[in-house]
Amino acid sequence: MSRDPGRMDFMSVERILVVDDEEPIREVVCSMLQNASYHCEQACSGVEALDLLRKDANFHLVLTDLMMPELDGVGLLEITKLQYPDLPVVMVTAVHDISVALAAIRNGAYDYLLKPFEREQLLAVVRRALEAHRLRMENRLYQSSLEALVDQRTTELRETIVELERSYDVTLEALGDALDLKDAETEGHSKRVTAYTIQIARAMGLGAEAMRVLARGAFLHDIGKMAIPDAILRKPDRLTDDERSIMKEHSYLGYRMLKKIPFLSESAEVVYSHQEHWDGSGYPRGLKGEGIPLGSRIFAIADALDAITSDRPYRPARDVEAARLEIAAWSGRQFDPAIVDVFMAIPTAIWEALHREIDSQRDHFSYGEHLSKEETL
Repeated sequence: MSRDPGRMDFMSVERILVVDDEEPIREVVCSMLQNASYHCEQACSGVEALDLLRKDANFHLVLTDLMMPELDGVGLLEITKLQYPDLPVVMVTAVHDISVALAAIRNGAYDYLLKPFEREQLLAVVRRALEAHRLRMENRLYQSSLEALVDQRTTELRETIVELERSYDVTLEALGDALDLKDAETEGHSKRVTAYTIQIARAMGLGAEAMRVLARGAFLHDIGKMAIPDAILRKPDRLTDDERSIMKEHSYLGYRMLKKIPFLSESAEVVYSHQEHWDGSGYPRGLKGEGIPLGSRIFAIADALDAITSDRPYRPARDVEAARLEIAAWSGRQFDPAIVDVFMAIPTAIWEALHREIDSQRDHFSYGEHLSKEETL
């Protein structure tokens, strides 16, 4: 990047502290650097350099002579690395001091210059040192950004839980309680899959009202099982073909139940279509592609995630990473590829933390008390 000294303010110029006990050398070095559009300040000793740094540590580089009275370059380096660890130091030395300069590099100096040196040698070393400083600062900023991201993710998890809690009102509680009497495993599954659905919907940028409709449908997706005979619903062995056909009716049965309730009528579409597949191989209507409601396509991935990471009579639960791989493998067949991409972009840790959070609230989770008038379903 070219520098225009007339257009850069003081704070935008890279600042270099030149330390040498010989004033003529300081003046020559500063002249070379200032002609290259760097801002220079001078110190005649290591002690004076430390005084300047204590008053204003906003330097990008220290260029210091090795042999000086009071506090030499090595002593200045040692103190600087302790108090200003991100500030690069370049040693300037005579040829006979080269072993000392190399030892200084082993102790933390960025580089060294041998006297006498040419202007281009000076500028080349300075440019490399400043670039290293910039990279170090960018890495520090990146680390800070990661910490901020963790805080943000933690906040989002809490918000997801709050939003989940507010997604259920008294009617949903009653319906959920009724379903729990039929199937003891439904409560945990319904809460988890609803939380997963909300997480994906938020990542897709869905609005608050759309997410509320989707949350209702996700939570009540299995409500039609209330009409399935207990002998089939609770059967520990594999279902026969006839029993499987009856079980498949739960999507339509749930749709019929919810469609009659005005504030659940939109959510009923999610319930009706939650077993449809992107390639048209699902049921009950064999819908295909974008013919499947968006909410049902989102839910399908959340449901698969919970199914894979939960214990089943015929296999133990697998971890989230295994679920991610399987869902990705079925992209374009069972699942909407675009939504799979959104799902895969969400860190594994988010799903693991959300699973733990939901399960920890299973015994004391109360929907209605968390609803506000503005967010009541």
